[in-house]
Amino acid sequence: MENNVFHLQYAMDTFYFLVCGALVMWMAAGFAMLEAGLVRAKNTTEILTKNVALFAISCIMYLVSGYAIMYGGEYFLVGIQDVDVDATLASFKEQGDFTGGSIYSGASDFFFQVVFVATAMSIVSGAVAERMKLWSFLIFTVVMTGFIYPMEGAWTWGGSAVFGMYTLGDLGFSDFAGSGIVHMAGAAAALAGVLLLGARKGKYTADGRANAIPGCNMPLATLGTFILWMGWFGFNGGSVLKLGDIANANAVAMVFLNTNAAAAGGVVAALITARILFKKADLTMALNGALAGLVAITAEPSTPTALQATIFGAVGGILVVFSILALDKLKIDDPVGAISVHGVVGLLGLLLVPLTNDGSSFSGQLIGALTIFVWVFVTSFIVWLIIKTVVGIRVSDEEEYEGVDISECGIEAYPEFTKSSK
Repeated sequence: MENNVFHLQYAMDTFYFLVCGALVMWMAAGFAMLEAGLVRAKNTTEILTKNVALFAISCIMYLVSGYAIMYGGEYFLVGIQDVDVDATLASFKEQGDFTGGSIYSGASDFFFQVVFVATAMSIVSGAVAERMKLWSFLIFTVVMTGFIYPMEGAWTWGGSAVFGMYTLGDLGFSDFAGSGIVHMAGAAAALAGVLLLGARKGKYTADGRANAIPGCNMPLATLGTFILWMGWFGFNGGSVLKLGDIANANAVAMVFLNTNAAAAGGVVAALITARILFKKADLTMALNGALAGLVAITAEPSTPTALQATIFGAVGGILVVFSILALDKLKIDDPVGAISVHGVVGLLGLLLVPLTNDGSSFSGQLIGALTIFVWVFVTSFIVWLIIKTVVGIRVSDEEEYEGVDISECGIEAYPEFTKSSK
């Protein structure tokens, strides 16, 4: 009987991990649709190419080196270690607890982790859209997913000491599903690239005012947001790491509930804020409000009440509107608002954790956030700078004017609506 219970738990937890990983993988489609909707028609094919390619590169690089770096593997191309079922069952019997720890296939763990890496890299894609060379972006993807992200992941989820000195967990740092580890890290890499890349032509006037550059397809952007919203249930829910007992099943349900509540709060708050500021119901702000709410709750979706989660999401929705406006004042051109959504609100998410989780502290959260940001931003800036020096990172003015679809990919997403098709 004990053996059967153990095997059932193993099967359930492994299957749950795989399903949640598939949901997170579906977020790649969400990012692709969101970004394709928020860029101009002449840059759509290139942004889609980036999203497909970065996902594939992320999967390969995390297999080659990332997983080993993040979780202490001894070799590159390390074999994924599966659980010794008999030894683990014997250990549980000694403890008198047959459903105690998380127990799942090592391959399922890798699959769940690798889609998180791709998510972090997808954040970078939108921020540098419409003026970056495709192959320069893909070169950076190799380094980001194979080394930069796994290193900060090793210091956080991997439990390794930072530069051999201390572990962030010992200092009171907690990030349940990655507000900082995934989202703020992706935003830090994006910010480094944007600063070196510069703004799109015509984005800012001589006197510093920002010109609105509307996206080409709001239905696509909305679809992308809903796909991301759905995928986030796997992102946060899977981070419980276990389903095979009553306590964890209840925790998963609470995480799903809070994730949805925070997104709803973010939409409403961003929409109201936009109405007050612009006298209009700004769809792009509403979409970014949903994502901001999701990012805000990601650091700790298991301990707040549903009302608290809604409030946290609403705070994120308000913050993201003001952050987008502030970055425009600073002439930091982010076509999709990724730095604000994932970076600024990612930091907010980390700082909200101690309000409901007494296992964390504000000082620990600040130290963890600073560690992640400084590491990712500095290393990314160096890599971007090297790429810029060697091969360049920005397309020519003529290519930017004509659209990078033709110069980078040789095919247009909407040929019947563009000048070159006439």
